[in-house]
Amino acid sequence: MNDTPPKAPPLYPKSHLLAASGIAALLSLALLVFPSSDVEAKKTNLTLELDTPADQFKQEQDAQDQNKATEDTSSSPFAQIDNAADEPEDTAATQPGTKPAAPEVAAAAKSPNHKEVVVSKGDTLSTLFEKVGLPPAAVHEVIASDKQARQFSQLKNGQVLQFELTPEGKLKQLHSKLSDLESISISRTDKGYTFTRDVSKPNVRTAYVHGVISNSLSQSAQRAGLSHSMTMDMANIFGYDVDFAQDIRKGDEFDVIYEQKVANGKTVGTGNILSARFTNRGKTYTAVRYTNKQGNTNYYTADGNSMRKAFIRTPVEFARISSMFSMGRKHPILNKIRAHKGIDYAAPRGTPIKATGDGKVILAGRRGGYGNTVIIQHGETYRTLYGHMQGFAKGIQSGSNVKQGQVIGYIGTTGLSTGPHVHYEFQVNGVHVDPLGQKLPMADPIAKSEKQRFMQESQPLMARMDQEKATMLASSKR
Repeated sequence: MNDTPPKAPPLYPKSHLLAASGIAALLSLALLVFPSSDVEAKKTNLTLELDTPADQFKQEQDAQDQNKATEDTSSSPFAQIDNAADEPEDTAATQPGTKPAAPEVAAAAKSPNHKEVVVSKGDTLSTLFEKVGLPPAAVHEVIASDKQARQFSQLKNGQVLQFELTPEGKLKQLHSKLSDLESISISRTDKGYTFTRDVSKPNVRTAYVHGVISNSLSQSAQRAGLSHSMTMDMANIFGYDVDFAQDIRKGDEFDVIYEQKVANGKTVGTGNILSARFTNRGKTYTAVRYTNKQGNTNYYTADGNSMRKAFIRTPVEFARISSMFSMGRKHPILNKIRAHKGIDYAAPRGTPIKATGDGKVILAGRRGGYGNTVIIQHGETYRTLYGHMQGFAKGIQSGSNVKQGQVIGYIGTTGLSTGPHVHYEFQVNGVHVDPLGQKLPMADPIAKSEKQRFMQESQPLMARMDQEKATMLASSKR
């Protein structure tokens, strides 16, 4: 029997044992994650790079620095100033095999010589020059360079001024867009500054609107899409047949085809009314704009009769009738029965008063209880009187000639008057008549030689209004 104890296994260093344990753990993990070679072949290998704590700290620090730079820019008084690139983009960035520049690099390439400032409340040209680092003397130099350059000092809230500076910080060019169609600029030259104005021509297209009056013409027209000036134009066109002071009723309706000015896909204005239709108290009136071969433009009915008559019905637009024509009215001041041989139109003080027809002024001055008065003689048959004026329009004096619709004075309270209005009288062969009941004389219709040409324009416009209205009403019922 051998009493010698069995030989002990060889001893390994402790580091070897730790390494072996690690390898075994990795092999076990590999078997769990990748159980078969078939599955492994269908997966996409991803390389993950884990940042060290030092790398993470560096990224956080860079992010904080970038946020601080952004905050500093937004809080600066020049936050509304934009620096544009002084040099064109590097063409090498677009060459094959060259990586494009990062956005941060492109932004850094912008030049500080170009600045934009947005006008806000309280700004003046001097304060804006100061914001971009220009001295007060530069403002005076610009304004004094040209009379038109003073337009730069007529600032509007939200207007943008673009400054181009020299490397030395002096003004090289100042530019501003006044509207979608107009811009102005002033540029430094060897002899001083040169002012330029650029006006773009808009495209003109036609547009259609339809409206029904529910309360007032102006409000209903605005809801339909007509501007105030277009509404006034429509009232002037139909003013010979419709008294817009008292004839308008709920349910009256209108259709209008007009010129619309467009620039860069945006409506920037309106032009002429090409055709219109107005239904008042069940009666429909039509109007078509036509320019004859001699270049004269007027409005005619759809069948060629003139819309223009010798007189318009009212001397004041959209006024309120405060007193009718009467042979037995009690005078509000004299307190006795006295014939009122005219019509009083009440309106705010200063409202324009228009001549109702072409003629010659035979009086522009004071006349008893009428106060400031204008009397116009229209040929041999007709005469009109306008009393209680606040004052006379420029050029209106005895002996001057006036045109229909021309402003001759302004609503006031001179003479025997209880409030601002105009007293309007109409005489036929020296006899006072009710101007609202008087049948107005007609102007000449389309000449026979122009009738065919006129109808070629009129008929398509009338047909389009019918079609547009039918389409609109059909869509509203869906």
